[in-house]
Amino acid sequence: MSSRQELDAQEALVCTMVLVAATGGGITDREIGVMSALVQTLPVFRGFTREHLQKATEAAVGLLDETDGLAHATRLIRAALEPRLRETAYAFACEVAAADRITRQDCLEMLRLIRQELGLDRLVSAAIERGTRVRYQPLQAKAGKEAAEAEAPAHTRN
Repeated sequence: MSSRQELDAQEALVCTMVLVAATGGGITDREIGVMSALVQTLPVFRGFTREHLQKATEAAVGLLDETDGLAHATRLIRAALEPRLRETAYAFACEVAAADRITRQDCLEMLRLIRQELGLDRLVSAAIERGTRVRYQPLQAKAGKEAAEAEAPAHTRN
């Protein structure tokens, strides 16, 4: 990806997931599992193999290692995705963020950047975030301040 000046839509979706997964310095096994499951089960990835996923993931990580790699990646993603798939990309990014069940500040910042770069409506983004949050709801409720923060949409948190 790093030497290319464009991505196809499937590569852009993978690159979006990698941006979130790579925040904090590395991609966890759970994040890899979520990305693999999405690629294997969703219609948007029809024909996209595990090998293609691995190559696209490695290329996205390489892109992030470039000077100005994050800005370059987000420009390529936006250019590759039509508006309806930009919402899909954000939903996938939220799924990956939820994979480890702990949303760190740097991850929230990456989601904010992706949301802005993709030009998503705040209400649409909040609905996507809420949908992800309810899918990853733990059986036991959190207490106190953590519970209130977990209920607030990511874009409203500091």
